[in-house]
Amino acid sequence: MKFIFEVKMKPGYTVAEYAEAWIEASEIIQQVPGARGTYLHRKIGEPDTLLAIAHWESKARRDAKDDRRSEIVRGILEKHARTCEITVIGEFEEPEWQVLPPRRD
Repeated sequence: MKFIFEVKMKPGYTVAEYAEAWIEASEIIQQVPGARGTYLHRKIGEPDTLLAIAHWESKARRDAKDDRRSEIVRGILEKHARTCEITVIGEFEEPEWQVLPPRRD
């Protein structure tokens, strides 16, 4: 499943600062059973806005994680709550279908 949210930087906080902290927290969170990676995408035309995607084995695994166990993760999340506007877009199952372009070998 994918947990997707939008992150807008507040004045005085940069995407580079957010990404550095994101990587630090993600390296810890990825040790939790069921974690399968995280992704940040910068919004075209809005360089201070990101699409953040956390990939999990299942919703149950994501819901079972406890970010309070790590003082580092807890501190990063608290800082991001002050320095960013975070909007949860939603939780999505893995795709039931994909339409991919044909291979051109």
